[in-house]
This record gives sequence, structure tokens and C-alpha cells, in this order.
Amino acid sequence: MQERDRELRGHSRRRFIATTAALGVGALAGCTGGDEETETTTESDSSEGVGQIGSGRSPFGDRDITGGVSVSEMPDLSGELTLYSGRGKALVGELISFFEEYYDDFTIRPRYNSATELVNQIQTEGQNSPADVFFSVNAGSLGALKDAGRTQDLPSEVLDLVRDEFHDPDGQWTGTSGRARTVPFNTDQFDESGIPDDIMAFPDTEAFRDNIGWAPTYSSFQAFITAMRVLEGEEATREWLQGMQDLGVTEYNDEFLVSQAVADGEIGAGFANHYYIQRILAGRSNAPLSTAFTAGDAGSIFNVAGALVLDTAEDSELASNFVRHLLSAEAQDYFARTTFEYPLVSGVDPIGELPGIDELSPPEGLDLTQLSDLEGTVELLREVGVL
Repeated sequence: MQERDRELRGHSRRRFIATTAALGVGALAGCTGGDEETETTTESDSSEGVGQIGSGRSPFGDRDITGGVSVSEMPDLSGELTLYSGRGKALVGELISFFEEYYDDFTIRPRYNSATELVNQIQTEGQNSPADVFFSVNAGSLGALKDAGRTQDLPSEVLDLVRDEFHDPDGQWTGTSGRARTVPFNTDQFDESGIPDDIMAFPDTEAFRDNIGWAPTYSSFQAFITAMRVLEGEEATREWLQGMQDLGVTEYNDEFLVSQAVADGEIGAGFANHYYIQRILAGRSNAPLSTAFTAGDAGSIFNVAGALVLDTAEDSELASNFVRHLLSAEAQDYFARTTFEYPLVSGVDPIGELPGIDELSPPEGLDLTQLSDLEGTVELLREVGVL
């Protein structure tokens, strides 16, 4: 590699990491009723630029990262790549730009849309699709393309970067970051011991009467209900939904608003992905807000965002190496700092007041691709009057 390239890379990398840290909680993202990710803004504490990976400042204080594989240790990226991204530009655009700036001869043509819309588009385009890589907000959309026979094998060098449970057992896709279902609760109203660790117990908990919130149009909530249908059955899920309505659950448009309402004391608890709680705490460290987890049930599912190489990829090696870069130490740190998600590569820890992945208790035996079956969930939500 020429000296000029090394200088460019060093400069770009520092700028990227500094920008990432500066983003902090100023530009935060969530999901809308479908699976489209959108930007949500909160107040931010001061952030400092970071000179190099492995030492720096997160919204929660100094951060030291020693694990993962650096971009500098991965194969170079060269050529043009068309990326269909179900992850929002506000979330991952900075990361995509970093890779382009890092390599002199590499261009990404991103197309942003909801993951579901992009899956439909790829299917409609068939073998004429220009897409090389699909980057999804959830495992269900990845599984849908796998089931349709539109994927290619990922090399072991990519798959081995994450634990087996975070990539497709047949090697067709890999997770790139993770999100845990949680119960945000107001610490002025509850101790953690007052939050049930069984999701099915919530409708019978009188302390939550007219004091709990959900966002039923939110895709992760619908994935959670889909998991309940898979694990508990249709009738038990119907009874749970009816029980929560009888309890007086309050509806919000998204789970950031649920978490914010809990922090403000408007409600005592809710259902939300873990990162919304951390985003609020990053900007309001004294907020009476904490995170509880259920165990081994639909309320504790751990879903992943991820990527795959399409069967239409013009350069399969380039496409696979790009997916590999999403698992680089720099990208994993980006997800932790900027999207507040769980990094999936060992040695790159989540930020905030969170247990490690090994301390979570997701349900055993749940294939994340089963969560793609949202149609029945939406039908059930309409049937019981939730939607």
C-alpha cells in the first residue's frame, strides 16, 4: 500500500471515530410502524473526539476497547458495490461513508428503504437486481431472502467473527449488531424486584393498572408478539393482549416515546428495545429510569440486524468482504456508540448500564427467522382491537 493511502486512511479513520463520538446521543434512531428506521433526537451531554480506537469517550464516559479485528487487518475493498440498506441513513450513513473514504478505489451505491420494501424490490427485480449486499434491521428479512433462494454462502472468515447463534446456521447471513427486548421502569415507582421476570405475568400485575405503555405499531413490538405466538401459542397470546388492554395499557407511537414517558413518570413501566433507555440516560443521567429483563420468554428475545450477499452480486468476494467490514472493530464500536446496540463481536462491549450478552436470558430454541411471520400477528392485533 502506498504511503499516501496510509495517510488518507489514518486521517479518515480519526475523523470517523471523532465524528462517531461526537454524534453521541445527538442523532439517535428508532423504528416506525414498519421496519423503517428514523431519526429521533434527544438532548446530549458533551462528547469528545477520539484519537484512536481502543481509547475514547462514550456518552457514558471513558471507553476502552481492545477486542475485535481492525479494518486495517481486513482485505482491502476495491470497486463498486450496490447496497440495499434497510437500516436508515441517519443510523448507518456515516459508517458507509467511512468505508468509502478509507479506500481510494471503493464506491458504495446505497439505496435506503424499509427492509420489507427492499425484500419485495429484490424479489420483483429478480436476476436483474443491481443489489450486491442487503443490510437489514432484522433477521426476519434476511431469512425471507434466504428462503427465496436469493443468497450466497458467506465465507467462514466472515461467519467466524460472531458466535454461532448470531449467524444463519447454513451460512447465508450474519448478524452485525443486536437488540434486546426489555422493560423500562421508573425507579421512583418501582424497585426491580417489583417487575415480573415472566412476560405472561404482566396482565395480572395490578401495580401496572393504567400505569404501563406499549407501541403496537412498532415493528419490534410486533416481532415480540410474533415470538409469543411461536412460544406460547395463538390463544395464550390473544389472552395476553386482551389482558393488557383490560389493565389499561397506554399506546404510544414508538418505543422511544414509551421510554420517555416512563422517565417522565407519566407511566411506571413499558415495553421497549434496550437502546431507547440508554439513549435517554445518555442525555439525562439523573432520569429515574432503569432496565428490567424477563427470562426465557418472548419478552426477552434478542434480535439482530445483519447482512447477506445476494445471488445477483457482481463481485461476490467484494460483497463478502464488505459484510466482513461490518464486523470490524471500528464498525462494532460505531454500533455501540451511535445506535446503542449490542456489538456482536467478542471484545467490543455495549455501552451504558447494560448486562453483557452472556448475562441475558433469551428463549431457547427460537429461530429468529420465524419472526418474519408478521402477517398473522397483525391480524391478531386487529382481531383483539389493539390495531
